[in-house]
Amino acid sequence: MRSSARKGSARSVDPATAWAQAAVRGDFVTGDLVRHAAERHLRDLRDAERRGYFWRPKLAQRALDFFPSVFTITDGPAAGKPFHLLPYQTFCVGSLMGWVNADGRWRFRNAFVETGKGQAKSPMMAGLGLYALGWCGFPRAQIYSIAANKQTANVLFKDAFAMCRAQIPGYDEDETLESQGHVLLRGEGDNVWKIEHPGSQSFFLPLAGGTAQSGPRPRMVLADEIHEFTTDAQIEIWRRAITKVAGSAMMVMGTNTPATSQLVGTSYSNTAIAIAKGDVKDDTQFAFVARVDKRDHDTVFTDETCWPKALPALGITYPIQNLREEVATAQTRLSTAASVKRLYFGIATGAADFWIREDKWAAVLQPVDAEIMAALKGCPCWLSLDLSQKNDLTALTCTWRDGAGVLWQKTWYWTTSEGLDDRATADQAPYQDWVEAGYLTAVDGPTIEKTFPAARVAELAAGQNVQELVFDPAQFADFLEACKLVGLPVWVYEGPDKPAGTGLKLVRHAQGTRVVFEDRQYCMPRSIERFEDRILNGTIVIDQSPVTYMCASNAAFDTDGLRNRAFNKKRSRGRIDGIVTGAMGAGAADGAELEADRYTGSYFVDLESDDSDAEEAA
Repeated sequence: MRSSARKGSARSVDPATAWAQAAVRGDFVTGDLVRHAAERHLRDLRDAERRGYFWRPKLAQRALDFFPSVFTITDGPAAGKPFHLLPYQTFCVGSLMGWVNADGRWRFRNAFVETGKGQAKSPMMAGLGLYALGWCGFPRAQIYSIAANKQTANVLFKDAFAMCRAQIPGYDEDETLESQGHVLLRGEGDNVWKIEHPGSQSFFLPLAGGTAQSGPRPRMVLADEIHEFTTDAQIEIWRRAITKVAGSAMMVMGTNTPATSQLVGTSYSNTAIAIAKGDVKDDTQFAFVARVDKRDHDTVFTDETCWPKALPALGITYPIQNLREEVATAQTRLSTAASVKRLYFGIATGAADFWIREDKWAAVLQPVDAEIMAALKGCPCWLSLDLSQKNDLTALTCTWRDGAGVLWQKTWYWTTSEGLDDRATADQAPYQDWVEAGYLTAVDGPTIEKTFPAARVAELAAGQNVQELVFDPAQFADFLEACKLVGLPVWVYEGPDKPAGTGLKLVRHAQGTRVVFEDRQYCMPRSIERFEDRILNGTIVIDQSPVTYMCASNAAFDTDGLRNRAFNKKRSRGRIDGIVTGAMGAGAADGAELEADRYTGSYFVDLESDDSDAEEAA
């Protein structure tokens, strides 16, 4: 009898739950992150009611039945067929529509769906928008399609009005949602700019991310291609608008995997991953992230068995031969390989010309917090400082060498609060978020007073075993004056034949490609070499700060005829101050002395070292 009951229960499992169970069992290929999303659904079935959330399979089924009953696919190999949701879409749509709170309101206020390219995210989101527009019983519903620009917002919107003009499955060819009067399309041909549902007085509009909308009361916001947003200001405005709605309201975000230099998309993606894994608790956000696993990164081009982890529509609506052709091209062109890995397989690479192997860079990142700093107290350390010009970043890095010879780095950043929002837009960086999170300090005034870094240097000099501070000679006179103001005694090293001073030792660090034949300063080519060696060999730990990652992703080099390299701020994609001080600190900590017998004239010639790794990294 108990066995029969179990079989009956299995037959009655709803499609979304059945998909989750199959994903956890391993009935089809999934990545770890997708399995985490499935496991979360199954956990919630057991215990979410205690938190006030309830699974309603009938509501989920109503939405799942709606798509193939009302919509016809308008593009691709399945064009003209009823819009039967793909298996992963069944889970996503079922979850979004089937979970409610005690009042019957949709549980999820926010949803994040990330997959590889070509997995029909936009048509799914367009269908959800139309469903909420006129078939969920909401009077005067406001539905918005947004993106970083109007053209991208219209991609999803065009999917929506194309479905309104397509034959309703099972009806005659000329019977559509538009011809039957269910919806009104404002605009002619491809210039439709508004969809209306007369029965409920509802509308559906496309807007660019930065377009202002007076007093919106959104029922659903569909934010497409999140990886293209350069600031999260408008996304947050719409999220707050969703929060203010008393009843059901939802923001659905869709994206390919962002590049690490696409800071807004990366931030939202990382949050969704943490929620799916259970590291962050947020009962009101749905998270579905499809990527290949880290263990697949090295073999992703040759091992086709892992491809469905990031591409759940592969072989269903997305032809595998198309992907094979992309991969074949990527294997012959390094610049294409990085974008193919990110767009199709969810490997979050940065720019194609990231200054060093990004996997090696990412491997040395971890938090360097107060506890670690306390453990390093007593270890010799070196400070490196890059002062800002006007409203640039000021960066101060501390580099410790522990007893095993491993370097540990932490960087502090200052910027001006004046014009911060404008700089965030220009630099494509969420500066305000970083200020609130403590990664960046915003100070009053149009310029950064040198007393801020001077005070931090004094604090470190008093509490740590500081050997010296290395500095870019530009604008350093103001810093010396600031040291006097904060009561920090310092002296500038002028060479071994000059008398030592009292207080903190300051040593010049040249910034260009030229290696000066003198022993009273460090030089950038040698420091970059030491810094790269440390990263490639994994013998350095760098504090996991998004500001530092931004600086690293922006970096660009100048190179002379003898392959001496220096960072070039003008050629870089944005702020690089933190990567400059990181290299300076590693160069100083490793004692990059200038050796006369290894120089010709005033330029460095290294006849013994193999620069192949450095060339590949650059």
